Amino acid sequence: MNNHTAPHHPLLSTAACIADEAHFDCSPNNIQRITAPVSSRPSVKEDKGMAGEGRQDEKKKKLGGLKTMPFILANEVCDRFATAGFNANMVQYLQNELHLPLIQATNTLNNFGGTASLTPIIGALIADSFAGRFWTIAVGSMIYQLGMLGVTISAILPALRPPPCPSQSPSCQQASACQLAIFYISLFFTAVGSGGIRPCVVAFGADQFELDRRQQRAGGSGQQWNFFNLYFFSMGVALLMALTVVVYIQDNVGWGLGFGIPTVVMFFSVIAFIIGYPLYIRRKPGGSPLTRLAQVVVAAVRKRKLALPDDSGVLYRNKEMDADISVAGRLLHTEHFTFLDRAAICTDSDITAAGFPRPWRLSTVHRIEELKSIIRMLPIWSVGILIITASSHNHTFTIIQAKSMDRHLAGNFQIPAATLSIFSIVSMLLTLAIYDRLLTPLVRRLTRRPTGLSYLQRIAVGLAISLLSNISAALVESRRRSTAVTHGLADHPSATVPISVFWLVPQYAIHGIAEAFTSVGHMEFLYDQSPESMRSTAAALFWLAVSLGHYGGTLLVILVSDFTKRSKQGNWLQNNINKGRLDYYYWLVAGLQVFNFLYYLVCARFYTFKPLEIAGDENMGKVVDGETGGGGCDVELAAGATVKLYYANQKE
Repeated sequence: MNNHTAPHHPLLSTAACIADEAHFDCSPNNIQRITAPVSSRPSVKEDKGMAGEGRQDEKKKKLGGLKTMPFILANEVCDRFATAGFNANMVQYLQNELHLPLIQATNTLNNFGGTASLTPIIGALIADSFAGRFWTIAVGSMIYQLGMLGVTISAILPALRPPPCPSQSPSCQQASACQLAIFYISLFFTAVGSGGIRPCVVAFGADQFELDRRQQRAGGSGQQWNFFNLYFFSMGVALLMALTVVVYIQDNVGWGLGFGIPTVVMFFSVIAFIIGYPLYIRRKPGGSPLTRLAQVVVAAVRKRKLALPDDSGVLYRNKEMDADISVAGRLLHTEHFTFLDRAAICTDSDITAAGFPRPWRLSTVHRIEELKSIIRMLPIWSVGILIITASSHNHTFTIIQAKSMDRHLAGNFQIPAATLSIFSIVSMLLTLAIYDRLLTPLVRRLTRRPTGLSYLQRIAVGLAISLLSNISAALVESRRRSTAVTHGLADHPSATVPISVFWLVPQYAIHGIAEAFTSVGHMEFLYDQSPESMRSTAAALFWLAVSLGHYGGTLLVILVSDFTKRSKQGNWLQNNINKGRLDYYYWLVAGLQVFNFLYYLVCARFYTFKPLEIAGDENMGKVVDGETGGGGCDVELAAGATVKLYYANQKE
């Protein structure tokens, strides 16, 4: 390690903060970096320390890896199985058992889906701040279990639901306020429990391969990305089981057993997850990420009148201070949002008498870049909102359509309306398998990227495909409605329209193909481009987009209903869909998807990946783009430019 003198700068008295292990000095007379003498031979204590570290490394090698996946993914599979078992047919339960109108039932489901996808933000902050991912998942699973138990009991006890009556009969009595309160409270518990499970399972699972990725970083193994494919594939299998077994039981046996099966399965998943405790890599929480981000903003605002130095190398850095939140490497300075760089300008008042920095007055470059990374991610993250809004009708209006169509498969056997979603799941599973085994190796030869397509390209492909799903939905609904009118069924909403329900299969299949690209690519993007210490929060951002998408679906339904009820053709979204114009609604959603696709192309074109200083023996000091996976190759930016890998000490 060589001593060197920082370059002279007129703002050295305020911009240069020089540090050794015990003392920080921002005065202009101390502008040299103080370094301790480096011995050519380690001491006896160092030998013992190195031996201890060796034993710890050997112990870490026995943790994590594929052997932990059955325990971790079992929890997520059961969560998805239970959620799908509840939601897939819930619109019929709300209409047929609780006797709610179509619009109220639809909005109830959208609001529940939004809340269940909003609570992961809270769960992620708890996990990243102090609880850790393991305990957040464990406690969240138990709360989820309580909610599922409440829903099951409400479906079993006659006192907790209104008396039965013919479907859509004027004499039907809606559920009382007390009955709805018990049902909604149970749903709320499941939503709170999801907040502990959803943001942490994907990050916790990826943590189990952290050591493997670090060893293979130079080789460009795609193991990290294979995990995400495995994650979504497992979710798909759970959904497939729920949409076949559970939905059939709910339609043909009873709602109590149909809700009870997912409840029992979830119980065993919690046990399995806890049993795997000794095998997991459990990363230490890095403290509240929101507090760190707030400290950067406050420090930058306080120093808003200070001029930025010409040389970013004099901005404040502290490797020891950032050690717990930069295990894989520190984020390097970028030229975006330079206003925030003022938080790293060091003045005498920023250091305590004991020689430590005041976090609300001074932030490191790494912490500033954490905030910059989040800000840069937001435009592409927001694309996921309209993705969910555009598909929210698949669990509401499309189920009502299927209920009105000919669902006979063979003899007297009828396919449950909600089971049609299996075509979406099957197409997603097939797409994931084909993508991972056939498409990726082929594209890898062309792009020389371990993952084949980048996640930005993967999202773009999914957005383009998803547009075809709503175009198909609009065309099929137009045909279904015209058939109902032709056969004089416009005033008979409960009658079966003589058109096969399998006309709905293409829109479901196309949606599944699109989801294999958009959902996996979106999650990969958020996980890879987020700061290391905010991985749970990044996964929560995925679910936050889902949440806002569901709320967006509710808002869209309300707006369309309010605006169209005053039109000459009447309300597009009526309880009697034979008189409504669902096809117009689908065309409107398709138009929103075109806007979302164009917006995404602009965002992806100008996005710049985060630069990272890799920590490790062989790659020490190398800077890589977040998507390349390391190695001695060029870094490809979204804008098309490339930068060569270089050593961080050349920047310093």
